[in-house]
Formats: sequence, structure tokens, C-alpha cells
Amino acid sequence: MPILRGALLAGAVLVATSSAAYAIDVKTRIEAPGLPDQVWAQIGAFCDIAKWHPAVTDCSEKKDGDDTVRTLTLGDGGKIVEELGDTDAHSYSYEILESPLPVKDYEAKLWVEKDDEPDRTVIYWTADFDAADGSTDKEAEKVITGIFKAGLKGIKENAIKAYDEREGIEYTAPEVHGKE
Repeated sequence: MPILRGALLAGAVLVATSSAAYAIDVKTRIEAPGLPDQVWAQIGAFCDIAKWHPAVTDCSEKKDGDDTVRTLTLGDGGKIVEELGDTDAHSYSYEILESPLPVKDYEAKLWVEKDDEPDRTVIYWTADFDAADGSTDKEAEKVITGIFKAGLKGIKENAIKAYDEREGIEYTAPEVHGKE
């Protein structure tokens, strides 16, 4: 019996220590007109985020040795410092170094892929992280999901404008009902 108990305890420890390192995983996606190269040309540079994310008013980028670091300035004056990770022709990953957001151990990836529909791209933005001390998982997930959705909406709007310009279509902003 003691051997069985020891084996069960060892198994429980193995399961507990082999679980995922992050408590929260956010995955978002949106489709936009244009080919991956065309969409990525608008969003792929590390500081292009200031062109498509409505919460980012400025982005400055610097090299720190071999590392590339960007500092995002938010509309409320807050700052987020992020380090560029792996990159390829249509993706980059990054991690947050400093931030007022309710997250820690944050790693994310932004990438594009060709959609099944002709002349359309799928944009993915995912992140793994833990809630910062004093925040709940639910709060942290809600904040990051909102940030991602706003950013993807901005990417899609820019992709539509670029597509319309390439196709010779005059872009008109969507009507907002109830506004005069």
C-alpha cells in the first residue's frame, strides 16, 4: 500500500508540474480584403501599431543590443514597453516588459495567412499571460480581448481603405445610425 500511495503522489506531482505555464490564453482573428503581403505591408513593422490601433497615439522603437524594443504611448498617457521576439515574412512575436495593464508574463504573436476566399487575408493575434497581482484572470482576459478586438478592427478598416484604393473604389465611412 505505501508503494501505491507513493506512485500516486509522484503521478500527481508530475501532472501538476507539467501543466501550462500561463493561466490565460486569448486568441482573436479577423478577415480583411487583400493578400497577406499587402496586409502585412500595412501592419508588419513593429511600430506600425500606431497606425492601426486606436488606443496607441505614438510608438518609438530602439535597439538595445540585439533586442528591438518599442514604447507605446496610449491615449491616456500610459506607456507600454515591449520587446520584439521571433519574426518571419508574415508574423512577429513580442513580450511586454513594462505596462499599466493587469497582466504579467505576457507573450503574444501577430500574424497573417491567406484565407480560403480569393483576395482575402486572415489576421491572427494571440497571447498567453497571467493576471497581474491584484487582478483577476477574468479582468485581465477582458482587457486584452478588448485591446485585440479594437486593434483587429483598425487593421481591417485600413485594409478595406487600401483595397478600395487599389481597386479604384471611393471609400465611404460606415454610417452610424442615430447620429445626425
